Amino acid sequence: MEKFTELIHLFVTVFLSTFASLMVLPAVTDVTMVAVCPGQDECSLAIYLTGFQQAIIGLGTVVMLPLIGNLSDQYGRKALLTLPMTLSIIPLVILAYSRTTGFFYAYYALRTLTAMICEGSIDCLALAYVADNVLERQRTSVFGILSGITTAALVCGTLAARFLSTALTFQVAALVSMLAAVYMRIFVEESLPNSENLTQPILKSGQDDHCQDDGDLPRKMMVSKKIPSIQAVISLLKSSVTFSQAAIVAFFNSLSYGGLQASIMYYLKARFHFSKNQYADLMLLLGVSGMASQLLFMPLLSPLVAEEKLLAIGLLGGIANALLYSVAWSPWVPYATTIFSVFAVFIPPCFRSIVSKQIGPNEQGKAQGCISGIISLANIISPLIYSPLTALFLSEDAPFNFPGFIFLCIGFSTMIAFFQSLLIRPAPPISSHKSSSNCILA
Repeated sequence: MEKFTELIHLFVTVFLSTFASLMVLPAVTDVTMVAVCPGQDECSLAIYLTGFQQAIIGLGTVVMLPLIGNLSDQYGRKALLTLPMTLSIIPLVILAYSRTTGFFYAYYALRTLTAMICEGSIDCLALAYVADNVLERQRTSVFGILSGITTAALVCGTLAARFLSTALTFQVAALVSMLAAVYMRIFVEESLPNSENLTQPILKSGQDDHCQDDGDLPRKMMVSKKIPSIQAVISLLKSSVTFSQAAIVAFFNSLSYGGLQASIMYYLKARFHFSKNQYADLMLLLGVSGMASQLLFMPLLSPLVAEEKLLAIGLLGGIANALLYSVAWSPWVPYATTIFSVFAVFIPPCFRSIVSKQIGPNEQGKAQGCISGIISLANIISPLIYSPLTALFLSEDAPFNFPGFIFLCIGFSTMIAFFQSLLIRPAPPISSHKSSSNCILA
């Protein structure tokens, strides 16, 4: 019961943080268009700015996420959660104050810098926290519930944005983001998978100076082990064929998802003149269907259907979604595609669970950070491919009249992930020998 309560507090923290970050998404597009290209429905500069920001954030997170995950194995999940949850407040406060062109560019710069640490790190640390406290056979279900909590936050945030003005949206988001950080510090218990080897806390006090009497060399060696090198990440990927295959699936699926993020808002605005409220309605419908799938269907299906099969089913849903978007002929078609999100939301919990079972209990943060870093690498490449394609095929200079061509490319990337998922075979979990005394009982 104690461990279950710890997870409840973690879920509340993730919900509040995600609510704050996602409720502003429908408004950010309009703020960007007004600041960069006032009075226009199509703006290549806004598309390129969004793509450039996404690429720079991805470049930073490729380095930071494995580092944050590895440090959390040493210092604890809660200690590392404090950093991204605090930094994420700053950009929201700027647009809560003003959304003029000058403040928008200040937000743009600070959002780019802070997101290098914040983007994906809360999810990465939350997944490692769950892996610390949940038995292997239950992880797919609990990872699905965690994803469902994130989707529920998207639904609630989108619903709130639907009825709030743009100014009030950013003000509420800033307040909720502060509340999330305070709640986490008060209620979430620390999780130290490697606590028996913990030599120093992150915030070192003066009374710990005697711990350094053994000389500088051991201390330097200890610090260097906390910073994963490229060779260490490659070695981790090579440690298991199943791990490597799941990493490939994560990369190509994230390449597709990044393309969807980079193009869908501008595609809908240019093709069907979607307003902020229409886009919010679409996100709300996507969120409700995804939340129902993750909170209801996944806990029921995961004990009966292998996670490898659920992963393949989810990727098929992603392919169907992209293909239908590519031939969308009416404004109602994007709403109809939400049926496929019921299956597509299986993807992240499944490959995260597959990865967690291939790594020992003291390396869950490193493993989830490695996968998050690979996802971030895809987020670097994705806008470099899809932003120019989106700008080209939505312009009058397109080589042929097919605005949905971008979604065919997205579907092709998802198809690669699907065929790779078919090669994944259940492997004996590396951590099966570990004690389950610190986990939730079955």
